[in-house]
Amino acid sequence: WLGALRFDNLALRSLPVDASEEGGPRTVPGACFARVRPSPLQNPRLVAMSLPALALLGLEAPAADPAAAEAEAALFFSGNRVLAGAEPAAHCYCGHQFGSFAGQLGDGAAMYLGEVLGPRGERWEIQLKGAGITPFSRQADGRKVLRSSIREFLCSEAMFHLGIPTTRAGTCVTSDSKVVRDIFYDGNPKNERCTVVLRIASTFIRFGSFEIFKPPDEYTGRKGPSVNRNDIRIQMLDYVISTFYPEIQEAYSDNTIQRNAAFFKEITKRTARLVAEWQCVGFCHGVLNTDNMSIVGLTIDYGPFGFMDRYDPEHICNGSDNTGRYAYNKQPEICKWNLGKLAEALVPELPLEISQLILEEEYDAEFEKHYLQKMRKKLGLIQLELEEDSKLVSELLETMHLTAGDFTNIFYLLSSFSVDIDPSKFEDFLEELTSQCASVEELKIVFKPQMDPRQLSMMLMLAQSNPQLFALIGTKANINKELERIEQFSKLQQLTADDLLSRNKRHWKEWLEKYRVRLQKEIENIGNADTWNTERVKVMNSNNPKYILRNYIAQNAIEAAENGDFSEVRNVLKLLEHPFQEAEGFQEVKEDAEEEGATAAAAVCSQETRSRQPYCSKPPLWASELCVT
Repeated sequence: WLGALRFDNLALRSLPVDASEEGGPRTVPGACFARVRPSPLQNPRLVAMSLPALALLGLEAPAADPAAAEAEAALFFSGNRVLAGAEPAAHCYCGHQFGSFAGQLGDGAAMYLGEVLGPRGERWEIQLKGAGITPFSRQADGRKVLRSSIREFLCSEAMFHLGIPTTRAGTCVTSDSKVVRDIFYDGNPKNERCTVVLRIASTFIRFGSFEIFKPPDEYTGRKGPSVNRNDIRIQMLDYVISTFYPEIQEAYSDNTIQRNAAFFKEITKRTARLVAEWQCVGFCHGVLNTDNMSIVGLTIDYGPFGFMDRYDPEHICNGSDNTGRYAYNKQPEICKWNLGKLAEALVPELPLEISQLILEEEYDAEFEKHYLQKMRKKLGLIQLELEEDSKLVSELLETMHLTAGDFTNIFYLLSSFSVDIDPSKFEDFLEELTSQCASVEELKIVFKPQMDPRQLSMMLMLAQSNPQLFALIGTKANINKELERIEQFSKLQQLTADDLLSRNKRHWKEWLEKYRVRLQKEIENIGNADTWNTERVKVMNSNNPKYILRNYIAQNAIEAAENGDFSEVRNVLKLLEHPFQEAEGFQEVKEDAEEEGATAAAAVCSQETRSRQPYCSKPPLWASELCVT
């Protein structure tokens, strides 16, 4: 089945490859790649495969003998066998991690296999993530586990079907080989199964790939492995622009500064549009370091990501992000900061005064334009583009925040609101809308104080008496957040469910009246209001997903898989291929998936803690305890 793959490994022909035979972690100077060999796994077996992703490589669903094709995929996409034409290598890059330059990083667990020519002549780099030690593994073992691999596999495909630029995932293969992981860094390690994901993208080159030339950093003292190798920087720019931005190469073939400026402008705009897409679907990446930013504007490297449930602009999906650097509302400015670091890495081939001007002129404007265009579609504002729309969106988000509304479900429900809704139906609609807001019980979990009162008291005294010491162990923002939690938690003790419902209804009535007035403006100058409404609902239903990869959905699939049942991973994958209600075959997929999903979940969870939950519902209470690091 896999014999049909046609390799043409342009990256290894175009960029320097380290010639050393030395194994194990080391510094790799003067090269973009180092040759590696995948390490075999015991008894590899397929967890799931994405046929739409594999179709990019020219692989069709194996009709004759599916079991044999699954076994073949497990053998080759675990790294136990190397495909004919593949040339395994690990890519060298650096990165700013949580704002500090970390020096050489590189593919510590991922391996480039080569580039496969697709059926229409397009070129796809394929990678195995979790296939063993590389020169860039540092103190790690080059392995990934079932838990993180299922999350990356499912989210890569979910993002694609949501229409968001992303790397893809073709297969997920697990094994009987085990590694020890301390999931929460709390001294409770456990054995987990080694698992490998086949990743697919036009390229996995990232901003950090250009940081290998960085001289010693003034704050960390770390440097890139290829300082003073501007010749390689030129090679990389030539390769990236001619291969992935051919129209720019063609337009500026006789002027490299102009060409490089046009390239930087394009990646600036692509990145701005990408993060606008994330914000509009409530996606948080979790680790937006410069080494996790794609040079072609894709979502790349799915680690502690999360789709936001209850709308909170300061939502942090990564349990290790103690300062909230990568919180939901910080993503646009962080991506801009990362582009600033890419600009620095392109000097002298693109002078900083040129790139900084491009960044200032293009990024914010492109982000705001794309964000507002997308939000108009989500609200069904298809006729007019008014200045007041931005305020309407802000007020919607503020109402969601005040009422702790579910981001995905509230947007999804808005398509059933109409301009001339009669009073009784309006009350029903309001009831449905407020049912998507957090209950008193949920809010008590959200605002439960996290610090011991004595610890908080000590921190407050320290902030006053010894600010330097306080700065080493805490931040004012964290203390203020804790004080806010205490205040909110105290108020919740007196709040009844009826009081909360009545308050939420009042907030939503206010916003819905503004929304109704805005929709009224849409139909003032059109002949047929019914045709407009049909089109409006259609646009809304293709921009507001019903299904996203919520953490609790991923967790149920992971727990079933850890008990040897892969059916729930496959069900969720099918479901995520049709995130919008209007998708073809949606009803059938939905019913099958919910039925089978409940069975899989029941096999691993007790009925009291994990009762059956439709995939589109807001998360159950137990989900608020999930922590992804």
